[in-house]
Amino acid sequence: MTHILLVEDDPAIAMSLKVTCKREGWQMTWLDNASSVLPMLHSNEAQDLSAIILDVGLPDGDGLSLCQQIRHTPDIGRLKDIPVVFLTARSDEVDRILGLEMGGDDYCAKPFSPRELVARLKAIWRREQLLFEQSAATAAVTEAAENANQHVSALSSGSTPAHHLSGQALSFECQSGIWHYQPLNYSLMWQDTKLELSNTERKILLTLLQAPNQVFSREQLLNAVSDYPDHRLARTIDSHIKSIRKQLAIVDPSRDVIYTHRGLGYALCPA
Repeated sequence: MTHILLVEDDPAIAMSLKVTCKREGWQMTWLDNASSVLPMLHSNEAQDLSAIILDVGLPDGDGLSLCQQIRHTPDIGRLKDIPVVFLTARSDEVDRILGLEMGGDDYCAKPFSPRELVARLKAIWRREQLLFEQSAATAAVTEAAENANQHVSALSSGSTPAHHLSGQALSFECQSGIWHYQPLNYSLMWQDTKLELSNTERKILLTLLQAPNQVFSREQLLNAVSDYPDHRLARTIDSHIKSIRKQLAIVDPSRDVIYTHRGLGYALCPA
């Protein structure tokens, strides 16, 4: 069963969302304060969580800072990468940018429709699956083109390519190195080292990996990580790229993996 964690201090909003989740056949756990969130994520109750709905303005803390804490708490395993949707009464563009930069995957401005929030959650999960399927498809195509001296080729696991094994890890290599993606726990590894990425950062990398020689514009990357892109926020991609580069530099500080093509965008391979 889909399990949602709601962190919201307004009982009326919580009850409304609880009814909506029940109609979807989902389970919802409700917390009305920030201090209870990390202990809950360390509990057995949290192991099946699918997403967190997080109010920005909580009585005992800031939802933005709490999201950043979650993203940088390694001992909660896959939950530190769990999709987060912010609930916010703030409509200012700066606040929305800040939320995305701190690890949020989307946001709903109050007042909002519970059905819209459900749609946004489904869109995030659908996008994760689509990115995985697209990466797998690209790996299959590039494996077939390996003899044509393509830069990308799929790696095989025994006699059967890993990307042909539904639900299992996808492994492939390109000029930037060897990559492994495990959709079951949202783990993306480079050079046999797990990268500590937010959901948005991981989706940006998966998008770049689909076509390592292609230059992706900020708008294309924004479209890839959000079903509700606000193109005024395209510059947030720069912040995410900067964060990704920091993580890659921890693994190998001697290599530039993401190339900036000035005035165009980003790619994993030089032009």
